[in-house]
Amino acid sequence: MNELITAELVDLDLSAGTKEAAARALAERMAAWGRVTDLDGFLADVAAREAQTPTGLDGGIGIPHCRSAHVTEPTLAFGRSARGVDFGAADGPADLIFLIAAPAGADDAHLTILASLARQLMNTEFTDALREVRDAGTAAALIRGEDIPAPDTSEVMAGNPAGNPAGNPDGSPFRIVAVTSCPTGIAHTYLAAEALERAGREAGVELTVETQGSAGFTRLGPGVIEAADAVVLAHDVPVRDKARFAGKPTVDTGVRAAVSRPGALIAEAREKAARGEVTAGSPESTPVERAGSPGAGYGTKLRTWLMSGVSYMVPFVAAGGLLIALGFAIGGYEVDKAPSVMDHFAWSQADSWAALLFQIGGVAFGFLVPVLAGYLAYGMADRPGLVPGFVGGAIALTVNAGFLGGLAAGLLSGAVVLAIQRVPIPAVLRGIMPVVVIPLISAALVGFLMFVVIGKPIASAQQAMTDWLGGLSGSHAILLGALLGLMMCFDLGGPVNKVAYTFATAGIAVSDPSDSAMRIMAAVMAAGMVPPLAMALATTVRGGLFDAAERENGKAAWVLGASFISEGAIPFAAADPLRVIPASMAGGAFTGALSMAFDATLRAPHGGIFVVPLIGSPLLYLVAVAAGVCLTTALVVLLKGRRKPATDPDAAPDQATTASGQPVTA
Repeated sequence: MNELITAELVDLDLSAGTKEAAARALAERMAAWGRVTDLDGFLADVAAREAQTPTGLDGGIGIPHCRSAHVTEPTLAFGRSARGVDFGAADGPADLIFLIAAPAGADDAHLTILASLARQLMNTEFTDALREVRDAGTAAALIRGEDIPAPDTSEVMAGNPAGNPAGNPDGSPFRIVAVTSCPTGIAHTYLAAEALERAGREAGVELTVETQGSAGFTRLGPGVIEAADAVVLAHDVPVRDKARFAGKPTVDTGVRAAVSRPGALIAEAREKAARGEVTAGSPESTPVERAGSPGAGYGTKLRTWLMSGVSYMVPFVAAGGLLIALGFAIGGYEVDKAPSVMDHFAWSQADSWAALLFQIGGVAFGFLVPVLAGYLAYGMADRPGLVPGFVGGAIALTVNAGFLGGLAAGLLSGAVVLAIQRVPIPAVLRGIMPVVVIPLISAALVGFLMFVVIGKPIASAQQAMTDWLGGLSGSHAILLGALLGLMMCFDLGGPVNKVAYTFATAGIAVSDPSDSAMRIMAAVMAAGMVPPLAMALATTVRGGLFDAAERENGKAAWVLGASFISEGAIPFAAADPLRVIPASMAGGAFTGALSMAFDATLRAPHGGIFVVPLIGSPLLYLVAVAAGVCLTTALVVLLKGRRKPATDPDAAPDQATTASGQPVTA
């Protein structure tokens, strides 16, 4: 691993007068040594980071920094300016300038070094030494951590001679837990942590910090959080698992506040604790609230956004679909042609209840596409994305663009809102942006694009796909069923599983679904039932191949599989993925193909065996499920039996056998 900084990356006579010129001068040194491959591209990334929040710190320090695909390895360049360069710090220009460059995929070891440097910047002896150093080699050595004077704690102890003058009335120390995080997770995250820790020592407070930075982070233990008297959250990006701190007095602020006035934040936390002011309890974070993890690649973010939209859509699918299915169960398949519920007096009581359930389910189904689009946009742009997302999703239904139109509307809405948020806005208008300006402009623009530009082409594509599916027969339909079965069993409730499931539900989320759409829905549900049922059967017939916990999970898997909850097989897949997942995929593909071959149909999007009366060709459908379960069970037993089994003290005597049927011996 090359040195983070060398003498060639140090300029003790930096002559630049602006932050842009200073960054360019230092970046040119990086480029000359092969650490930066595209100078202009890298500087654009630096400027983009600078536009988020200024990188100047009190005490004459500037720390421009970024992650960039144009950086070959984590690198630091240092410049010392005699006249100072303005990086936006409250106390004036910076004379010590550190340009920190991290690759898009920097490893934890390098990022830990950068984090250590960030903490050193809070040590005045370190910064004083850099102001006095005479040659570049010595400066580089100091920054690398060589011969850096240890922090002087005498002032801290002098300010707190009793060891705990600021503790609780009962004599116990006042305890604070804190979280720091910044957009790149490289500099401010660790600067804020160091500042808070120093201020805590000076105030006689026990303070523990969780740095949610790019070098990874260690979570605060539940016991540490439970014992804390107050919480300080200093962040410019969402705090991960913020619900952990519910019920505690909390100071919630930006990361720069922790760097510039940590003592005031600690005092504020103590005041809130004294007043008994606590934050309200909140549920665990939703997929949307976890969607903006710093440092995630675009592919990861796109998958998370899509999963966010689907996760909010699925409850509408289940509720609406099952209500429709109940309507059919009570009133027969002609219930969709019944008069309105308002005219129920002309019908029997059973018919009126059936019509009522059918129509309520239809209303619930009508929300599928708008909810998908709205929460996809929410995942991208937070609450401002909801309005254009819902509007775009509703327009997708109006122009018959369907599920594909909802996806496009959601992505388009999120992108439009993010673009609007990048436009510089006068301070006087910022208060009305999220409630008036952004919803107005984004909804109008998304609506125009959906109605005039992209809605009709997507509707045509949707109709073409529907016609193609309607024409599937014979081997083509069987191959489609096998493919959907593979997808359903690949990740057991993950993104691939959800793609197959959403594809199927989109086909039946209309008032009069085609036979091909209902065949696809039947194949998807049948395949999704296979993995948990097969694991339950395998733990029953060959329990010696599984440990006690897996055998216990097998009991629950019977119910989960019968209810079409593929996640019931996750404990088995997590413990032995190389055997369980391929076996599950084989059984799922077999079941999906058989379901298609048997022309089984299904109008309900969920329910497992509990909606068998609503399935076309129900006996053959159950045969398809049973065949896939038996195939997966046989493969799992075969694959697990070929490895050398370990004895399980909890196994029944007749189950502790090898694959050949011989008793297991010590």
